[in-house]
Amino acid sequence: MIKQEKILITGANGQLGSVLAKRLQEKHGVNNVVATDIVADEDFVGNFEILDVLDFERLKSIVIQNEITQIYHLAAILSASGEKHPKRTWDINTKTFFNVLDVSVIQNVNKLFFPSSIAVYGANAPKINTPQSYELTPTTVYGISKVAGENWAKYYFDNYDLDIRSVRYPGVIGHQTLPGGGTTDYAVDIFYKAINETNFECFLSKNTTLPMIYMDDAIRATIELMDAPKKSISIRTSYNIAGMSFSPEELTYAIQKFILISKHYINQISGKKLHLAGPRVLMTQLRKKIGTGTPYSVLMK
Repeated sequence: MIKQEKILITGANGQLGSVLAKRLQEKHGVNNVVATDIVADEDFVGNFEILDVLDFERLKSIVIQNEITQIYHLAAILSASGEKHPKRTWDINTKTFFNVLDVSVIQNVNKLFFPSSIAVYGANAPKINTPQSYELTPTTVYGISKVAGENWAKYYFDNYDLDIRSVRYPGVIGHQTLPGGGTTDYAVDIFYKAINETNFECFLSKNTTLPMIYMDDAIRATIELMDAPKKSISIRTSYNIAGMSFSPEELTYAIQKFILISKHYINQISGKKLHLAGPRVLMTQLRKKIGTGTPYSVLMK
């Protein structure tokens, strides 16, 4: 008899976590998913625990009490927010991951999901069809922490046989939650600002093109990757994933086809500029089809 999976999600209140929790509840059952974050979500339906992932003993206790078999570690400070307090961002993003890694080894957790990001690439990366294995020289502390995380993931797999799986998320677009401090969050925020007819601010210049993916595709890719046989996972750092690419200006023009926005609503589209000059179109390394094979450019190698 196949043992029932018990799922733990850290950072469950975030953009991805809030949607992923519901999908995992649908897949594994409400009682088999434990969502956690540093503050309570009063609207959450199901098992929810307050957890600061920096607290190793608290994390370990939750894993033991709930007999957790899989962890989705989503707690992190994102790129744009991270640049305001770089050392704090590094500490939180790396120390929380070490706690999850070590608890997983001690408690024999079967699988661990670690979200990486296109922020791992630097200005020297090819803009079109950015290769999976190209050198990683990030320009943000968020990207630096993700590069470190990818390498620690491979280290723990090689030395402890911890089955860690990861994708490099591009910008994720979804209606379910408000923006949470990522560089590409403008692609969500702009819709809210257009409807409310308020000024729109963006950390990117209007012509900066970056890869994006629709929320439903990002969630589906994540779950399908975690469901894939262990022997099929050939990359133990992180897989590229992509859906589409566009710039703030292109998105503005597209919205204006449906909602009349005069230019003054977008009067700060250049805004604060991060030193961001990474990939525009990613080359995915997931080639063997998993699941339905519906387009989102996730195919197993």
